[in-house]
Amino acid sequence: MAKVELKQPVVEEISSVIDGAQSAILVDHRGLTVQQDTELRKQLREAGVAYKVYKNTMMRFAFKGTDCEGLSDLLNGPSALAVSKDDATAPARILCEFAKNAKKLEIKGGVVEGKVMTVEELEGVSKIPSREVLISKLLGSWNAPIANFARVIKQIAEKDGEAAPAAEAAAE
Repeated sequence: MAKVELKQPVVEEISSVIDGAQSAILVDHRGLTVQQDTELRKQLREAGVAYKVYKNTMMRFAFKGTDCEGLSDLLNGPSALAVSKDDATAPARILCEFAKNAKKLEIKGGVVEGKVMTVEELEGVSKIPSREVLISKLLGSWNAPIANFARVIKQIAEKDGEAAPAAEAAAE
């Protein structure tokens, strides 16, 4: 079996992982302890983020012609790829937060919604709340005026209800 035949399934796996991805981030994970690596993988998995170490040459082949092609220059040394198809901010948020305590974790760069980003830009993205948090904040902001409006209508109805019997008593 030729080497190309052995490599093709790996390239196809990477291609399927990045296909339709909201974000993909490259990290150098050298120096993490087993405990740190396990904790990082757990946090990423719970957020629905795919995380795996691939050979750089395989990623270069898979990245060709995709939004991730701009990451090819960052493929030096060991590289792990964190990809989210649902939440564009999840990988950046988790990796940047984790890197604060695990100094050995080096974020190389990434692609968020089709745009290649530097480490500094990814740190900015990491500060954006998750989609669920943003939606709940939006719904909360909509809910407050509606609740206030409902209270005012209720008070008006109660006031009119009290006024009506008083008016009937005065008419008698």
